[in-house]
Amino acid sequence: MEKIKALLTKEPELSNNAITVLKKRYLKRDSEGKLLETPKEMFQRVAINIAQADLNYNKDADIAETARKFYDIMVDLKFLPNSPTLMNAGKELQQLSACFVLPVEDSLDKIFEAVKYTALIHKSGGGTGFSFSRLRPKDDVVKTTKGVSSGPISFISVFDAATEVIKQGGTRRGANMGILRVDHPDIMDFIYAKKDKTKLTNFNLSVGLTEEFMKAVEEGKDFELINPRDKKVVGKLNARKVFDEMVQLAWEGGDPGIIFLDRINKANPTPKEGEIESTNPCGEQPLLPYESCNLGSINLAKFIKDKKIDWEELKYVIHTSVHFLDNVIDMNKYPIPEIEYMTKKNRKIGLGLMGWADALALLEIPYNSYEGIELAEKVMKFFNDESKIASSKLAEVRGSFPNFEDSIYPEMGFKYLRNATTTTIAPTGTISIIGNASSGVEPYFAIAFYRNVMDNTKLVEVNPYFKQAVKEYGIYSEELMEKIAEKGILKDIPEVPEKLKKIFVTAHEISPIWHVKMQAAFQKYTDNAVSKTVNFSHDATVEDVKNVYLLAYKLGCKGITIYRDGCREDQVINIGTKTEKEKEQMNVEYKATFTPRPRPKILYGKTIEMMTGCGKLYVTINSDENGEPFEVFTSMGKAGGCAQSQCEAIGRLISIVFRSGGAPETIIKQLKGISCHMKFGFGPNQVLSCADAVAKAIEKAVNNPVEIRVISPGVTVDKLLEQAEEKEEVVVKNGACPECGGPIQYLEGCDVCYSCGYSHCS
Repeated sequence: MEKIKALLTKEPELSNNAITVLKKRYLKRDSEGKLLETPKEMFQRVAINIAQADLNYNKDADIAETARKFYDIMVDLKFLPNSPTLMNAGKELQQLSACFVLPVEDSLDKIFEAVKYTALIHKSGGGTGFSFSRLRPKDDVVKTTKGVSSGPISFISVFDAATEVIKQGGTRRGANMGILRVDHPDIMDFIYAKKDKTKLTNFNLSVGLTEEFMKAVEEGKDFELINPRDKKVVGKLNARKVFDEMVQLAWEGGDPGIIFLDRINKANPTPKEGEIESTNPCGEQPLLPYESCNLGSINLAKFIKDKKIDWEELKYVIHTSVHFLDNVIDMNKYPIPEIEYMTKKNRKIGLGLMGWADALALLEIPYNSYEGIELAEKVMKFFNDESKIASSKLAEVRGSFPNFEDSIYPEMGFKYLRNATTTTIAPTGTISIIGNASSGVEPYFAIAFYRNVMDNTKLVEVNPYFKQAVKEYGIYSEELMEKIAEKGILKDIPEVPEKLKKIFVTAHEISPIWHVKMQAAFQKYTDNAVSKTVNFSHDATVEDVKNVYLLAYKLGCKGITIYRDGCREDQVINIGTKTEKEKEQMNVEYKATFTPRPRPKILYGKTIEMMTGCGKLYVTINSDENGEPFEVFTSMGKAGGCAQSQCEAIGRLISIVFRSGGAPETIIKQLKGISCHMKFGFGPNQVLSCADAVAKAIEKAVNNPVEIRVISPGVTVDKLLEQAEEKEEVVVKNGACPECGGPIQYLEGCDVCYSCGYSHCS
């Protein structure tokens, strides 16, 4: 292998963000966390490992040549496989798949067997999709126990809790898709399951819609609810009212999404193997129970030369990529035998693309244009056609996938085919950062933005293709870039020509209608499905979302995911009403008691370490000469960002209360129990939020001074924060990035920060 490695000499050209991401999550480390390889050595490791599958079909295969081809397309950033392949190929784990679907059968044994398999998959770095449609509804009879069923929603919570445990120590975080058929009796409970955003935080939820249901929506008729246990009709609901409830909930918080089950099964390549009931976590990969899929993406921007697509070079990379992904199936170390069996029976792969917005910009085509839609269809048809040709050529040597004769392909005129599917538009949040490409088939989210670096210094990050364009126009200046970074978009920047404003249009400047049209254009020639988020402005109406759902159905999409900007930050707070007299009395009492004491020059205190869902929080509690709490300071690991600012505000307000004679019990009572979506731990010691952590730290300091973990004398908070920078793995759901404090973008079903390369999904 060292001889082959010596032949792979080309150096990768990587951005600073790419290097940061690779060091944090992809490069090999020793048991103490020390890096053992460079990015170049990572590409060598992956290429050599995946090339070895050729020996399964020809013992004299030229592994060195195959490895060189694989290495070149990766190191040139023309093709990148999904994250588990980059992370694990050539390592002990050798789990290379990103997505799996597990069956959830209607028995307690089978349900918890699925929970066990989920844990094994998440431990190995994969994500899982489930259909809970086979579970009997809540309050339905359970003959074996003479009791009643708790229903699918309760069991989804079990899977969610298991994921929470497993993800604590993983390289990738566990993610799930939960699907319930619209005709399940518990469908309304499912639709409302994530109305409270603190629940099911490890799940994306989608309602499986049928053609019968959609027809009833159009006609305003009722549809039947069917008990999956005995297939009997147990009730009816008005389809239009149910549809409107789904739309309302999606408008409020993004969940649930929808998938069109009958449409997915119409394109099922192996219908004799059973119906497709679920997808992977981001919805782009419909799979049969126990199937997995290996995904990879080609950076289309790398094939734009002189404002034209180099179709011949693209053809070569498509064929090489299909060879690569088929080899992955053989080199994969599967979490359980059932998955290996089903995966190798159908050998599904999913080749897609990233850098679509970049490619359009280089071709000077606006994203929201008919020219852009036509090109999307042309490009994806080319991908699909050439990937099928490549798969057929592989099958001539290696044989067709075992289920080929029972598939739809013989009737379509195929004599051979290696893979039951070949194309998927997958999320590329992290690999697009490695490839320095725009994400998937999404538009740009910002043309320029500020990136926080050390000492709170801000650097302007500018889209490289835009920078190149303004230089060609002769209008480039640092001042102009800073001006654009303040807004992120080019609208209302008079110095920028209108032509560039149209070419470098961003997601929230594009009508949701164009988002759907673009998704439908790619779906037309994609075997599996398309991962895409339809972005809405904050002031979009419920009717706007409804129209997009209906348009997605009309244009042939297999599903749709929407996100209204800022919807997860909305909170309705009811604080009641008081009479003017009551308010006046409160003000008098407030003014009389609220007189903060001056701060002594010397105070003594203790710093307590608390773990929160946003990272390590250090709470310093200083006391006066009588031992009474006088002030509170907070410091958070990583760059802090939004979470740090909120904690600092809490600390300042608490300090004012303490200095004004307020009792610690009052603070504890007010803050303890406040819950957010990023909890940490389980049981009585679970930390519900940063506010809850501060309250519990004060409670420990006041009531249990011996039991608390106090930071050792001489160890500064700055030192602790420095250690946390190196070790801590933090998760957020939208809002501020936990690593740099920059804005989080929600796209392709995932949270991504383009300021520093952070991704929630990998």
